[in-house]
Amino acid sequence: MAASGTALAGLVAFGLFGVGCSSGGTGTRDEGPAGSQPVAQITPQPSPSGTTPPVRRVDAVRLLKSDPKVGERVREGLKPCAGKAYPIDTSYGSMTGGRTADVVVNVMSCADSLSVGTYVYRADDDGSYKNVFAAEVPAVYGTIDRGDLVVTTQVYGSKDPLASPSGSEVVTYRWASDRFTEHDRVHNDFSRAVEGTDGDLPVQSEPVEPESEPADEPAQPGRN
Repeated sequence: MAASGTALAGLVAFGLFGVGCSSGGTGTRDEGPAGSQPVAQITPQPSPSGTTPPVRRVDAVRLLKSDPKVGERVREGLKPCAGKAYPIDTSYGSMTGGRTADVVVNVMSCADSLSVGTYVYRADDDGSYKNVFAAEVPAVYGTIDRGDLVVTTQVYGSKDPLASPSGSEVVTYRWASDRFTEHDRVHNDFSRAVEGTDGDLPVQSEPVEPESEPADEPAQPGRN
């Protein structure tokens, strides 16, 4: 009788375990795959409505040489300074709201590293690039600042050396109606009050410890 009861209890327990595994509610399958099985991982994709478009690297030299808006003087002077390195700075960022990042190219001279031209290219739907901004004046440089195009131009007087301009013009452009329009302009006049110092600051001397005063001699008896 005891053996029969034990066997019956075992069958009932096995039956309950089988029902729990086959039910779709809270069986052991709800815990996920076993540890030995690979788990699929999903890489998040950037949202199409995001503010950061993908960056596609461009051949800036080829882009400039094939651009009819680039002046002949700049195009002819576009040569490597040393080896195969061209005097070009390239920046990528979102300014025009295109699907691909815009490209800002600054061209400099090899002799004095002075920027001679700033150009902005916008990617078309077919993958080509279109020149949407060009400035070819001495000492001009373009940057991308929080979605705006900021162009800085150094201002020189008739007797100003190359390293000491009289001031600068900082113009901020924003993209509107398929073109850049001026949004803000700042003019800076540089001071000439410190000319002749070569911009060197006075050398700070090492701190000198103050001399300690001699201690008062103890009074001797019999002396006033």
